[in-house]
Amino acid sequence: MNRNIIAILRGVKPKEVLDIAHVIVKAGISQVEVPLNSPNAFESIELLREEFEGSIQFGAGTVTDIKQVEVLATIGVNFIVSPNFNSSVVKATKEANILSYPGVITPTECFSAIHCGADGLKFFPASLIGEDNLIALKAVLPEDIPLFMVGGVGPKNFASWIKAGATGFGIGSG
Repeated sequence: MNRNIIAILRGVKPKEVLDIAHVIVKAGISQVEVPLNSPNAFESIELLREEFEGSIQFGAGTVTDIKQVEVLATIGVNFIVSPNFNSSVVKATKEANILSYPGVITPTECFSAIHCGADGLKFFPASLIGEDNLIALKAVLPEDIPLFMVGGVGPKNFASWIKAGATGFGIGSG
């Protein structure tokens, strides 16, 4: 079974990140995110790059400003995830040739993010949207935009979210 899952290593310290990432990768998950509000997040991301570059997709979450994007570009992340839609962050991310997944909830945020160049949309918290609202949004969004559900999703409700139009999930460690 292959699901588009991003493992979110929230709160994980650099001394733990590689051991945890190896378990995740062994389980078949090939996308790992370290939120910037985790302890020494940039160090953890650098460790992931050194260990896994070319074999998994690794990136940063909770990215909220351009300075963070600049640092992450020098590290060489594959993707950047934000809890919100900030046009400056999306544009800076795309200028650095990094995949951009801003957090959205409303149709206005969705289309604004897409028009700025977002590669996919992170619905956060997904529990506020619900499957019925995702069905309605999916009807008007471009078909080729990946839709990631984060917050209030897990194995018990993956099937209903997929049926509603979700293409992936972000699952956190805490």
